[in-house]
Amino acid sequence: MAERRLLSLFGTERAKGRTAYKLFASSMLVNICLVLFYRATNIPGRGEQGRWAWMGMLAAELWFTFYWIITQSVRWNPIYRHTFKERLSQIDASELPGLDIFVCTADPVAEPPALVISTVLSVMAYDYPPEKLSVYLSDDAGSELTFYALWEAAQFARHWLPFCRRHKVEPRSPAAYFSSRSHPCDTCNDTERSYMKNLYKEMESRIDAVVMLGKVHEDLRSRKGFSEWKSGMTSRNHQPIVQILTDSSDKSSVDDDGTVLPTLVYMAREKRPQHHHNFKAGAMNALIRVSSVISNSPVILNVDCDMYSNNVESIRDALCFFLDEEKGHDIGFVQFPQNFENSTKNDLYGNAFKVINAVELAGLDSWGGPLYIGTGCFHRREVLCGRKYSKDYKEDWKRETKRKKEDTAFILEERAKSLATCTYEHNTPWGNEMGLQYGCPVEDVITGLAIQCRGWRSVYFNPPRKGFLGVAPSTLAETLVQHKRWSEGNFQIFLSKYCSFLQGHGKLKLGLQMAYCIYGLWAPNSIPTLYYVTIPSLSLLKGISLFPKVSSPWIIPFAYVAIAKNAYGLVESLACGDTLIGWWNIQRMWLLKRITSYLYGTVDAILKVMGFPRTGFTITAKMADADASKRYEQEIMEFGSTSSSPMFVVIATTALLNLLCLVVGLQRLVADWDFGDQFLIQLLLCGVVVALNLPIYEALFLRKDKGRMAPAVTYISLGFTALAYLLPIV
Repeated sequence: MAERRLLSLFGTERAKGRTAYKLFASSMLVNICLVLFYRATNIPGRGEQGRWAWMGMLAAELWFTFYWIITQSVRWNPIYRHTFKERLSQIDASELPGLDIFVCTADPVAEPPALVISTVLSVMAYDYPPEKLSVYLSDDAGSELTFYALWEAAQFARHWLPFCRRHKVEPRSPAAYFSSRSHPCDTCNDTERSYMKNLYKEMESRIDAVVMLGKVHEDLRSRKGFSEWKSGMTSRNHQPIVQILTDSSDKSSVDDDGTVLPTLVYMAREKRPQHHHNFKAGAMNALIRVSSVISNSPVILNVDCDMYSNNVESIRDALCFFLDEEKGHDIGFVQFPQNFENSTKNDLYGNAFKVINAVELAGLDSWGGPLYIGTGCFHRREVLCGRKYSKDYKEDWKRETKRKKEDTAFILEERAKSLATCTYEHNTPWGNEMGLQYGCPVEDVITGLAIQCRGWRSVYFNPPRKGFLGVAPSTLAETLVQHKRWSEGNFQIFLSKYCSFLQGHGKLKLGLQMAYCIYGLWAPNSIPTLYYVTIPSLSLLKGISLFPKVSSPWIIPFAYVAIAKNAYGLVESLACGDTLIGWWNIQRMWLLKRITSYLYGTVDAILKVMGFPRTGFTITAKMADADASKRYEQEIMEFGSTSSSPMFVVIATTALLNLLCLVVGLQRLVADWDFGDQFLIQLLLCGVVVALNLPIYEALFLRKDKGRMAPAVTYISLGFTALAYLLPIV
């Protein structure tokens, strides 16, 4: 046994072709320096038209240079992990650690209960000793509809878990498995599969009926747990609720095969209007405390309610890192990537994150570990509770909650409720030194950074079969809102004492400090980007040249930087699995997010630093109406009912301004070919922006469906475009 345990449980491979990449990056740096030299030595003199526009271009290009250098940290030496699960399987099951799984939901409308319980059932069905599994659902809405759905899931699990084990079902989310996208298992006959599918559909129908009704049936009130919901309760004003629906220590809690069921717990922490609840971070911290008196497993997995388990081996993969006796002692968490099952073929809204998952997070791993991205992450419990790493640290993987024989489910529930009250955290380190950190919209990133600064490293694992699959936003508005929150939160971290260059100084490698800033500086990228897609176009209208002539040798570094950067980006994207159209869609979304989400994120983050009221947390809806879903499947951009959003006004104005400038510029080119020698780069830049915005013009002028831009946006944008045309360029 001891000899087997000494065998390495995971391996590491470095990315190939790094020498070639470093040569490419060096050539890019040389040409970028030439561009900056040209800018700095050709500034128009005092009083000359376009002097300040030129200096603004220099400032924007200096920023882009700085940000490009920052991004090199994750491309310099990516590494990839693989596990040896067959070696882990030689360890006796009694030596394997227990696992607590946290699933968080916050709104039964935006996150339908049927969706939530499919995720819960998928993590209950892991290929792992069920007596060592405990699944906790945090319902921040305190909804009896969600509790009812979980109660139904507990009954269905008695049939579903044996079915999954017997036939090695993948994935083990019933919603995903029974969808048209999945394939039937090889070992079960059609009758057995149909029977199980009917059971699931009947349960789903009962849940949907209760959700439509808005309340549970009165005959359920006598069942355990339902009496907690009394009249007058709201999602923002209710007592703490903890209910153990199945208990692995209870011999009567078994499935159809007589195998013990994993422990299943519902938690709704106390909410009161006068107390701030700290959103998901507060829910996670309450879960950490509540689970400590029920199961207290040394490993914690947290997943979003829409991010179901797609790989039954994920636990064993994660344990290969934690249990490795030579290289696993300082690993604080193991992060799996976010992947989405509903991404379109050509990734309409750029939400697949294929390059981030395949390159950037692997690049972070080479410097000490990836960010904690809030879902699909396995943690050591003690690390989440604030423990610092020390070389003499030794994890007791066999430890369990010391439950007394008289500790019934009722006693445990009552004990746990006291840990989920609004006032429990007052004058304690929770939210600062313990648990997830408060005060930031991206509580996951700031928490992961704090863990790494305490001496722990993290590991990124991206297996061939995706560990988790979720639901990405399926409208443009949802995507922009989500990225606004992410960019704002990451920028807040950069502006605070928790900046990786400040908090991580002397604790993290320089490469990791730089890598955190890739995301921390998403937001301020908006300003130079907005400048670059408006000022050169307006200067074209005014006849002001901001780039070297085509006949000048100085055109070469400009052309090299533009062509080489985009060519490399295209190759990288295609290598990561994107299509050619998908890469073009990503470029469009890169532009749209920068001039809207990141711009708003910048403003809100700066206002927060100046002491203005914080922005409320916005939940991204997980469901869209039938018409919007159909347009999404057809890869038609959705503007819909929120098309009067100020974000869409910015998008439309930028698109119309560039269209106007391109038309005028082409007219001048036809009239005078010498015009092209001086303004070709500005014409090309304007043309690229127009090409990226073709779906915007279609939504403004051609489309008649409900997903088009609102007429008000068209009129307002035309007005702003006319105003911009009249503005002088200095």
